Amino acid sequence: MTRPAILAIDQGTTSSRAIVFDSYGRVVTVAQEEFAQIYPRPGWVEHYPEVIWATVLSTVRKALAEADRAEIEIACLGVTNQRETTLVWERSTGRPIHNAIVWQDRRTAKQCQALEAKGHGKRVAERAGLVLDPYFSATKIAWILDNVPGARRRADNGDLAFGTVESFLINRLTGGKVHVTDATNASRTSLYALEAGDWDDELLALFDIPRAVLPEVVDCAGALGTTDEEVLGRAIAITGAAGDQQAAAIGQACLAPGEMKSTYGTGAFLLLNTGDKPVISTNRLLATTAWRLDGKSSFALEGSILSAGATIQWLRDGLGIIARASEVESLAEGAEADSGVYLVPAFTGLGAPHWNADARGLICGLTRGAGRAEIARAALDSTAYQTRDLLDAMAADGAEAARLKVDGGMAANDALMQRLADICDVDTVRPVNTEITAWGAGFLAGLGAGLFDSLDEAAELWRADREFKPKMRAADRDRLVAGWRDAVRRTMSE
Repeated sequence: MTRPAILAIDQGTTSSRAIVFDSYGRVVTVAQEEFAQIYPRPGWVEHYPEVIWATVLSTVRKALAEADRAEIEIACLGVTNQRETTLVWERSTGRPIHNAIVWQDRRTAKQCQALEAKGHGKRVAERAGLVLDPYFSATKIAWILDNVPGARRRADNGDLAFGTVESFLINRLTGGKVHVTDATNASRTSLYALEAGDWDDELLALFDIPRAVLPEVVDCAGALGTTDEEVLGRAIAITGAAGDQQAAAIGQACLAPGEMKSTYGTGAFLLLNTGDKPVISTNRLLATTAWRLDGKSSFALEGSILSAGATIQWLRDGLGIIARASEVESLAEGAEADSGVYLVPAFTGLGAPHWNADARGLICGLTRGAGRAEIARAALDSTAYQTRDLLDAMAADGAEAARLKVDGGMAANDALMQRLADICDVDTVRPVNTEITAWGAGFLAGLGAGLFDSLDEAAELWRADREFKPKMRAADRDRLVAGWRDAVRRTMSE
């Protein structure tokens, strides 16, 4: 190892992980802990903030202990996180005043619909690059301030702090000394003006958010803070941060306009690099900050799928037709060919390009011959069909790519990746490094600490594992996609 190692925190929707990488992106050690989801009401999703923190602290300590045993020096730390998930805490104590409201949560759908009805959607799209939807942080913040007794008064007085998960973790890691958010996470709040690169007074007024609660917006690489020795037992420079999907795009070396990746985790998220100018979609996709370095932003066009791996978790935990997520492919292999069964996983509404918070999940096309295998097949296929919807919307916006880089837990499934290539009619490439999201945060940390000279080194370290080329006949593809779109129409009309 010619250079020191990098510690990456990857705080996700269902688990927290700490990974030590060497300076070539190779995994040295991994620690992971899952945690429970909270569903107070239909459509509501929360996390316990102290559980998030406890799992992060535990996994980091385990990873550091492994590194110490191997006599590996940790040079710096990077953080990546589930985006849009919203926390508000007391500045004086660091104590959250409410559970974290998760990105999947739909409790503020009516508020978003009311703003849309008043004609504010265009302004939000033009300034923030986003659609009016409960997915984003702004209405979540307002909900907490309006529903926790005394919170709005305390926020106005500067006693409370808002942050997405990376902001909360950096605050905790530094012993409460630092309150920042990186530009990628800021761009997911509906409060941040993309081109100006800062919080927007018009958007703050629209969503009724006091500026006093907001963190400072910083670059994705640089001196963001230092861990408090009482927290980790040592001081480590925090030098990188990005939302999980932007970190994955960096890890996948989608560095030039037109390069595209899709990450398949709890949800699925497709990002297309659009260069130094945001592209405001006319097809209900999102403009977002891809990264900000030295004060200069690059941008991406994004499509967000709310349920991908979560659909497989539902087969396991909700229906009980599999005991482990890894069993789904073998079960699906037994499905009747062309069964006509479709599953639209609108458990918390539909994301891009529909953005329908009221849609609910649907299984259709059932016959007496349909059973567990057909439902498993339909659940897997729903990820491919939803990706096709995003690619079609991007094409309508004039943005097409020659190939799709894939990552995330579901990308390890060869049969699913081939199905994705077939349904989407696009060459699909999986990298050797399966820890792409955490590596993106690690690379940014290395860049911020001076271990790397430029972002271009991410491309030099990227390697392809396998490419999946479309094999399906066009007529078969068109028939299957038409059936999917009919199922989606039924979902939204229920």
